Parts: sequence; C-alpha cells; structure tokens
Amino acid sequence: MTRRTDVVVVGGGQAGLAAGYHLRRHVPDFVVLDADPAPGGAWRHTWDSLRLFSPAAHSSLPGRLMPGLPGGTCPDAGHVVDYLADYEKRYALPVRHGVEVRAVRRGGERLRVESDAGVWEARAVISATGTWSRPFLPAVPGRDVFSGRQLHTTGYRRPADLAGRRVLVVGGGNSGAQIAADLALAGIDMTWVTRRPPRFLPDDIDGHALFDVATGRRRALDEGRADTGGVASLGDIVAVPPVRAARDAGLLAARPMFARLTATGVAWTDGTHAEADAIVWCTGFRPALSHLAPLGLRGPRGRIATDGTRAVGEPRLHLLGYGDWTGPASATLIGVGRTARDAAVRIRDLLRP
Repeated sequence: MTRRTDVVVVGGGQAGLAAGYHLRRHVPDFVVLDADPAPGGAWRHTWDSLRLFSPAAHSSLPGRLMPGLPGGTCPDAGHVVDYLADYEKRYALPVRHGVEVRAVRRGGERLRVESDAGVWEARAVISATGTWSRPFLPAVPGRDVFSGRQLHTTGYRRPADLAGRRVLVVGGGNSGAQIAADLALAGIDMTWVTRRPPRFLPDDIDGHALFDVATGRRRALDEGRADTGGVASLGDIVAVPPVRAARDAGLLAARPMFARLTATGVAWTDGTHAEADAIVWCTGFRPALSHLAPLGLRGPRGRIATDGTRAVGEPRLHLLGYGDWTGPASATLIGVGRTARDAAVRIRDLLRP
C-alpha cells in the first residue's frame, strides 16, 4: 500500500514531536512514523534511577511546559514519558506507533519512505531517530573470551539485577558516572574504569546552563568568533545528586582503561588484573541512520553533511536531534525546539509552489 503526504517524520521521540509541533503550523499534511509501540521514545528504555539534569521548567518541548515536581526535583524518566505522551495527545500529532521505517529512497519528485506498514511518498522527510537504538561497543581485545555478563547502557535497569556480582562500569561520561553511582550507592562491588580521569562539571551547572553554553558556542562560530569550547570546556559529567553523593563518599575513584579482557576479568598494561562477573559498557552511541543508507549521503566518519538541519546532498531531507552537528543541544528536550522550528520553516519554503 502506497500513500502520499507532504512530510514524513521518522521517529516519534522528543525530536519527532518537536518537529510535529512546528510542522502543524506550516504544512497541511504530514505523518510521524515511530518504531516504538507507545509514546516516550528512548525515555521508555532507560535505567530506573535516571533523572534529568534540570527541573521540569527547563526541560520542556515547544508550546507546553513540563509539569513540575515538588521542591523543583529533577524529573525521572517515567515523568518524561508521561509528558511526551500527553504532548502527543494535546497537539493531536499524527503519530503512528509500531511502524518501523526500513529505507528512504529517491523516487523522482518525491522521497519514498518504505516501512513494515507500507510505503509513503513524501515531498520532504525529517529523520529524528536519535541514537539509543545504535549502542557503540569498543573493539577491546578479549571481549569475545570474557565469560561473564556484558551489557551496554541500553541493557542496564537497576542494581538488583547485578546483586552479588563484581561489576566493571566502563565509560567516563554521564551514563558511566550515573550507573557507577547507582551501583556503588546500592552496595554493589563496583569498579569504575575511564579512558581519562573523570571531569565533573561544577555542582551548580544544570541542563539549562549547558544549553546556554552550547548555544553561545554555536553563535560564536556562526559569527566567525573564536571557538569557546562549549560544554566540553567545562567538563564531561553533570554532578546530579546521586553522582555528587557517591563522589563525595569516595565511591567514584576511577581506574584507567584496561588493556584487554580475560576469561574472568580484565588486565592492565602494568600486569595487574581484576576479576569481574559483569561489565556495563557505558561507551556511547552512534546516530541511527541505516534507513537513510540508500540515499548515499554519509561521509567518511559516518555523518551526513548538513547545512543546519538540511542534508547538503539531499535538500528534501532534514536531520533533527542527533547532537550539535544538527543544531546546538538538539539532542536535549530544551534544545531541540529551536532546530525543529528552523527545519519546519525551511520545509515550508521548499514546498511552496
């Protein structure tokens, strides 16, 4: 079955919903196709203790503030899922859940969007699939001989699942620090391993401040001024309350990255070893762009060259929410609205007779 529409948005998480909010003001006919069976995007799949970096007032999509929590507590993932579900319903966004887009191809004057629910022919496409579905695992020697359990950030839920085990947490970013803190505070025998010494941001820095810093960097670059360094100049880890508690209790003393895995643990270059029953790889993600492969747009590093959100090699395609390369802080709730608005306006202009 083939349908026609003006715009197809691929992905119904925060970026897809922000795109939908702005498209409904500029485009008469569009659809959002989302692989998940229910609203919430990647937030439906995170670990239990995850909380946002900022209070609800600074974690909202365009048009509707996220409801706050008592005492200005930072929302947990469940609160975000409820907010996104309400947002989708409030604005009557045309989201079709449980639809997996497999390929986007050129089809003459339109782009052909192929899914397990049929084909849509669109005048423009917004790809907003994020990164959660494409976890990255480093090529560490011995990973295939380790006899214990290995899981990525995407597979971690709660300390009780690893009770009684010696656990290695690998990764010096926010996920690594938060999961290490989660395990340590629960009394799990945990060792944290990072490639370089952990860099904690000042304790008073939250997501709102990070958005301002990222936006300031982009403005400086656009105006030809010196690169401010952005968020990376401040540190790698936001000191959310559980991370601060574990750090201040001396539970987050990281060891350097090991050289290889063994059948029962890991080994460092100096000859020391550590036994482990499980490893949690908090080693990041890559953009989930396999559905765009037929367009042949990827560069040497796997990214698609963009002008703002518009793909340089295919002006009918916009990429939204993948990180700073598709807009400052565009992978965040507070940051994606601005780039979603810009994408919708450019698509409106493209579709004008």
